[in-house]
Amino acid sequence: MIGSLYAVVLDCPDPALLAEFYRSFLGGRIEQDGEWVDLILPGNGARLSFQHSPGFVPPRWPGDDGDQQSHLDISVGDIEEAHDRIVDCGARFIEAHEGFRVYLDPAGHPFCTVR
Repeated sequence: MIGSLYAVVLDCPDPALLAEFYRSFLGGRIEQDGEWVDLILPGNGARLSFQHSPGFVPPRWPGDDGDQQSHLDISVGDIEEAHDRIVDCGARFIEAHEGFRVYLDPAGHPFCTVR
């Protein structure tokens, strides 16, 4: 092993807002250093980081031409209960499939809830 994953970083127009969005249903604590914001998640210290990008263009879902870029899969106990809470936090519901649902965060990044 050469190293270990430190963070997953999302570009966005408002790092503090997006960090608070994810904190509202993942928990954790927020640390900010200028235009860089970290959400340190409970448990093993994994983190989501948010970087200010003034020219940010959100990916498209679905996108077969590479524009999806990447997405987060978030494990939930009850997919129905999680749906209401995530939408209340500001996510936009896109589509449902057997075992997972697709959403967009406030900046337009796709993410899924999975059982």
